[in-house]
Amino acid sequence: MADKSAIEWTDATWNPVTGCTKITRGCDNCYAARFAERWRGIPDHPFSTGFDLTLRPERLTQPIKWKRPRMIFVNSMSDLFHKEVPRAFVDQVFDTMEAADWHIFQVLTKRSSLMRDYLRERYGDARGPGHIWCGVSVEDAQAKARILHLRKSPAGMRFLSIEPLIGAVGVVNLSGIDWVIAGGESGPGARPIHLEWVREIRDQCQAQNVAFFFKQWGGLRPKSGGRELDGRQWSEFPTVLASAL
Repeated sequence: MADKSAIEWTDATWNPVTGCTKITRGCDNCYAARFAERWRGIPDHPFSTGFDLTLRPERLTQPIKWKRPRMIFVNSMSDLFHKEVPRAFVDQVFDTMEAADWHIFQVLTKRSSLMRDYLRERYGDARGPGHIWCGVSVEDAQAKARILHLRKSPAGMRFLSIEPLIGAVGVVNLSGIDWVIAGGESGPGARPIHLEWVREIRDQCQAQNVAFFFKQWGGLRPKSGGRELDGRQWSEFPTVLASAL
């Protein structure tokens, strides 16, 4: 667990699982894979097996020991709903999140149908706990089906991470969505982001009364292009935040 995170929309990270496999164009330049593979083969390093999927049971109860409330990004170095993560292990992650209800947990996935099915089995028709935020990544218009899966999930709070934004998303129905994050790609070979793509998302959030957070323009480094959009920074959080922390 990292007590502080450079990710603008969270406070800390918790990785009970590390490693993943690429499934969409949005994964092509994965920062987590690039970082982990640097250490492959280094004895005793946490990423000695690179970005191979790895369960970390010794980390399962870490947030319970962290007493100061904070927002925690779950599995910044993986995807909790990867098909090779056993259901029993996902249960243990959710058990911890439910127990540590003084934190906000942010769970993000590209495997949206698997998350939908899991949440339905766990919570039924009721919405899950309000301090467990569940989101899906949407990198372009081809990935919009994930939004429908999210909307049909009984998550306590639903959010979109439109990052890396590598193509226009187009018209989006944001009903049932509480928060939208957008941002450009960063790192070697970062694909360009266009101003009109970001404005289109921002304007739809405003029209549909959804909190909008613009993380970065991206480039070689995450902060290369700054965060300003039309002369200001957009750092809105969902209204449930005030009552959750």
